[in-house]
Amino acid sequence: MSATWFDHAIASVAPRMAARRVLARQAFETLTRGYDGAARGRRTDGWRAPGSSADTEIGVAGALLRDRMRDLVRNNPHAAKAVAVLVNNIIGAGIMPRAASGDDKLDRKVDALFERWTAQCDADGQLDFYGLQTLICREMVEAGEVLVRRRLRRASDGLPVPLQLQVLEADFLDATKSGALGAGRLVQGIEFDPVGKRRAYWLHAEHPGDAYGALQNGLQSRPVPATEIAHVYEKQRTQARGVPWGAPVIRSLRDLDDYEVAELVRKKTEACVTAIVFGDDEAQQGIAPSVVDADGNRVEQFEPGLIAYARGGKDIRFNQPSATGGYGEYKRASLHTISAGFRVPYELLTGDLSQVNYSSIRAGLVEFRRQIDAVQWQLFIPMFCAPVWRWFTEAAWAAGQIPSPTVPVEWSPPKFEAVDPQKDAMANLLSIRSGTMTLAEVIAKQGRNPDAVLAEIAATNAKLDALGLVLDSDPRRVTKTGSAQASDPVNDPAADEPNTDDPAADADPDPAQTDQQD
Repeated sequence: MSATWFDHAIASVAPRMAARRVLARQAFETLTRGYDGAARGRRTDGWRAPGSSADTEIGVAGALLRDRMRDLVRNNPHAAKAVAVLVNNIIGAGIMPRAASGDDKLDRKVDALFERWTAQCDADGQLDFYGLQTLICREMVEAGEVLVRRRLRRASDGLPVPLQLQVLEADFLDATKSGALGAGRLVQGIEFDPVGKRRAYWLHAEHPGDAYGALQNGLQSRPVPATEIAHVYEKQRTQARGVPWGAPVIRSLRDLDDYEVAELVRKKTEACVTAIVFGDDEAQQGIAPSVVDADGNRVEQFEPGLIAYARGGKDIRFNQPSATGGYGEYKRASLHTISAGFRVPYELLTGDLSQVNYSSIRAGLVEFRRQIDAVQWQLFIPMFCAPVWRWFTEAAWAAGQIPSPTVPVEWSPPKFEAVDPQKDAMANLLSIRSGTMTLAEVIAKQGRNPDAVLAEIAATNAKLDALGLVLDSDPRRVTKTGSAQASDPVNDPAADEPNTDDPAADADPDPAQTDQQD
């Protein structure tokens, strides 16, 4: 901070006093300022930062955020691509379960039962379990939240397990239900008991935006027990409901869209007007000029190749379209902002790999994959996969198909495609050989069932042995360099030779023993 004129005046007669005065004022301002972000002044006059709760903020803005984000995903290619990138990486081919009770017979039975159930688990009858995962994840990213309702069925329905899943958009929650309710409370359609545990969800019978259903059944809602609902959303604070993942960049997406439209209109307009014919006295052209085409018709709309004639026009001037300076840089900067808001790499959002090399894209994907891991294990699996597995085992037990309503489970998210498969394979091999990972862990990391893979390997090896085939990929028979394994009996000539060190091995059999055997 600079000294004032009064400080200079004091310094001219008492320099030491002036220095102490300046230092004291600096110390005082340091103590009172605290955080620069909390300072009040000209730079922060328009900064409104309310201290309201997350539920209050979402209650006011949640529905509009959903509507705007859905509109952008429908009509804006960058918003649609961002949602697709997140869904493809979080779900991929599907997050697969594997029973892990420790009882091999029970695990195989449960896995087989679940595999049959997945094809008929959709209450709409269109998707399997992994297709529902994609739909649910998409709703979670695009709208911010999604509801999955347990639907128990009759044994006569012919399902492998009498259970199906109904996916409901967030709009089914009656957001008008808020306030005190006995000893508990209601927050935007979610009922909480006195200790803050979710007790029920107040759901509409039809989507409020469905004109026919809403008119026929009204907008009445009724409570559904929370044990029947899996509510999937990202908790960024202690809020009861979620918001679209692209909420921070909704305005940026809209601004970029408007800018591209304006730029397109400008270029089209410049391309339409080819030339303008002016008169001798240009000063007269500014006084209500009449602009006509070659046929004398008044010009009201631009068309490609247009030549406009001003009143008394004799001098022709050709249009010179201006260069579009900074368009690419502005769009690239805007897309960097949008990718950051959606938490996806710029290269995956745009497909533009011109500014990266092998090392930089690999390093950039590390953080993105760490984020995807967190979403899978801390959000999607606990909020959707785990409740569905619990519903499945309870329904199977109630139907008498398994001996217990609880069966431990392990989940295998989809693997990430390797940028360099050879290096990743060598890294896995070193991890197994050094004991830091097991073969089962590596197989599960690839998104497959270790027991099924090992059983398939054993069956393949047995079939190869029966046919007398030796493949270069079989480590039992062939070394890494391609030569025969020394310990392989098939390739060991000594295995077929008589044992010359044991005289009894070459002796004739005892006639008495032969007679007894006969």
